[in-house]
Amino acid sequence: MRIQLTIGTQRFQATLDDSAAARDLIAQLPLTIRMTDHNSVEKTGPLPAPLSLDGQPPGADPAVGDIGYYAPGNDLVLYYGNQSYYDGIVVVGRLQGDAAQRIADLDGTVEVLIQP
Repeated sequence: MRIQLTIGTQRFQATLDDSAAARDLIAQLPLTIRMTDHNSVEKTGPLPAPLSLDGQPPGADPAVGDIGYYAPGNDLVLYYGNQSYYDGIVVVGRLQGDAAQRIADLDGTVEVLIQP
């Protein structure tokens, strides 16, 4: 499923995987998340409800441009830098085009509107 993320005046397109976690995320849309930089590789922000981990491995090694879910913190994650394998990460989708680079250029905390 395609979704749109809006940060300020910028819009980003993404595609979510066909997984239980992604379906749970879709069920929470539309939603606005306050996201902060974390380790200069990702923006993270809390979801209102946990996502299902059914069928997921114990962790993942997300690529630049992946959309993830960090289960221990109940956070949605936008990866714009290199993050190595970590237990508790579930990749739920992928940003399109140059979205990861554009998100990397946004300093500090941002409000992200996510909608179908």
